[in-house]
Amino acid sequence: MALEHTDQPFSHGTTARILVVDDEPRLLGTLATLLRNQGYDVAAAEGGGQACELISAQPFDLALLDLRMPGINGFDVMALLAEVQPDCGAIVVSGESSFTAVSRALRRGALDYIRKPFDPEELLATVEAVIGKQSLLRAHESIQLRLEKSEALHRYIVNSSPDIVFMLDEGGRFCFVNSKVESLLGYQPSELCGRHFRHILDDRDVTRGTYALNGPNITADNPRTLEVRLKTRGSRRATRHFEITAFPIDQQTWPHSGNTQGGGNGKSARYYGTARDVTERKEAEAFINFQAYHDLLTRLPNRALFKDRLELAITQAGRSGQKLAVMFLDLDRFKIINDTLGHAMGDRLLQAVTHRLEKCLRKGDTLSRFGGDEFTLLLPSIHNHEDARQIAKKLINALRAPFQLGDHEVFVGVSIGIAIHPEAGESMDQLIQNADIAMYHVKAKGKDGYRFYSESMSIDTANRLNLERDLRLAMERDELRVFYQPQVCSTTNRVVGLEALVRWQHPERGLLYPRDFLPLAEETKLIGQLSERVLDQACQDVGRWIRGGHPELRLAVNLSPIQVEHPRFVETLMQRVKAHRFPPGNLEIEITENVIMNDLEQISQKLRELACLGVRIAIDDFGTGYSSLNYLHRLPIHTLKVDQSFVKAIRSGEDGACIVNAIVAMAHGLKLEIVAEGVETDEQLEYLRGLGCHQVQGFFYGPARPAVDISRLLSQRAVRAAVS
Repeated sequence: MALEHTDQPFSHGTTARILVVDDEPRLLGTLATLLRNQGYDVAAAEGGGQACELISAQPFDLALLDLRMPGINGFDVMALLAEVQPDCGAIVVSGESSFTAVSRALRRGALDYIRKPFDPEELLATVEAVIGKQSLLRAHESIQLRLEKSEALHRYIVNSSPDIVFMLDEGGRFCFVNSKVESLLGYQPSELCGRHFRHILDDRDVTRGTYALNGPNITADNPRTLEVRLKTRGSRRATRHFEITAFPIDQQTWPHSGNTQGGGNGKSARYYGTARDVTERKEAEAFINFQAYHDLLTRLPNRALFKDRLELAITQAGRSGQKLAVMFLDLDRFKIINDTLGHAMGDRLLQAVTHRLEKCLRKGDTLSRFGGDEFTLLLPSIHNHEDARQIAKKLINALRAPFQLGDHEVFVGVSIGIAIHPEAGESMDQLIQNADIAMYHVKAKGKDGYRFYSESMSIDTANRLNLERDLRLAMERDELRVFYQPQVCSTTNRVVGLEALVRWQHPERGLLYPRDFLPLAEETKLIGQLSERVLDQACQDVGRWIRGGHPELRLAVNLSPIQVEHPRFVETLMQRVKAHRFPPGNLEIEITENVIMNDLEQISQKLRELACLGVRIAIDDFGTGYSSLNYLHRLPIHTLKVDQSFVKAIRSGEDGACIVNAIVAMAHGLKLEIVAEGVETDEQLEYLRGLGCHQVQGFFYGPARPAVDISRLLSQRAVRAAVS
């Protein structure tokens, strides 16, 4: 039963009774004090429960209440007010600012809406205005004025909304749209009113948007919410993402006012709603999703996306009975370029490599960056091995041309392992692993090529893993040995130099030669550590012999491409030489032509630095690589070493010796020393003497020997021939 309330309007001489409701004591006290200081009769309720007790016990002219309260919230209090004291007005004072909450409060009878934190003067002015309206409503018993107040507040909220607010008629045509549509989409409200809402829907969302509005079970408490793309004015391509919330209009409570903003007719409205721009959120979600499945540097699919596509391709291949191929690609010489020119140039190289590789692909192929300088390629629906072979050749040829990185011209190759489904594996992991194994076999055979996986490779891989483990242990157990092969003057038979060669005293396999383990050391990046140990031991041994009466004795050491191409190569080499007090003028480093030609500019600079410090430079295996008079003339080279394959061709009266003739003549013309490798017979020695080749090494004087044998050898005046 409603409480009795005076029908007489209260004037400025009559005190209005106000109920203040909030679950936060500090705000409640502040608001109550503010109103009491203005002369109002104030009752304070801490929370919705206490407010309901007061409403049931005594009459009020006005209630100021919060919406969000534990237990009984502001909407519940308003519902009780409407039932028990229908003449009591309500003002919402809340931090809740969503359109849905504001709209719901207005529909429940709120006369005004003040957002926390409130301005005291604004709040008092609002209270005074509402009380004045209440007095006028009581005096004239006019419900219409209350509706006008609600409509005015609603219009203010709509026009100030950051969202597009709209109304649609029963056919889906706009009969009202606020001015926000102009700033967000470029349309004038007047040009949209009377047009169907699908006019601004992106073509891809027309069907879904139209169905959503016509769907069942749309009520005020269960509005239709969906995300669609809306077209901007004048461009079908420029679309933005919006979250649409649409409510049906209750024809019993709709005031049926006349024309609305934009020229529409409010009487025909059947739906109203909002459209919130969520483009930035959607773009952020799309970017996060892209990050999860792509490599940001190359924009290629990453490992996760590649595996998803491979899993799907395997399933489809099983159904159709077709084959597919997985390729594992590893760039050759990338680490050297990355370390020498820096990571920024390395990143540019990866992007350039990606661009070339993508040009070789078919539609439907998936190229992925697996990590670092490794790529994987999925070739679905191939007919046979030849299809994969042709793609592999295209990829290799595509990367053979040099890359221009700023002022630098660099070369990079690729080693490719190929696994065919189902022969090389039926599962995703098997195919990737076996393609990887095949790639490592390409690396072991000299890089820059391709190989198909075979079952025998798994056996080789197991042996390789065991050997790698043993090699790492060999470092710890000091199983590496340094042997020395004499370089002998062909006229006096005196030892003029020693080439340091590494051997591995394996505990089970016996003495292993470089060909048995150096390729693995390079592949596993152990070559640097191994070479440092060889250099340290050689500097100790040869340094001792130099100080012991052989001041002209030369130490020749082979250096791997990985060492020479490292940015700190010169600094590191000289640090070790100085640490052993080894005279730089007695050191000769041997490098191949291929190392020089891989990056002529950088290598040239390093060789000049070493030459300035007194270190001699020798070209090993001369004649087997990129022989060029141009680089021989430009670089500080002291010695050419004739490869043993040419020396073996020396036979009396045979044409094979002509290559040796040309190399020796070239060396004399450039005033370079020359060393012939692999001399095994007296015939070869005599031929070389006749050409003027004064330094030789080979089995003619015996194989490489340990340091203890070399000490005895140096004590002799001349070296005796080991063979006749």
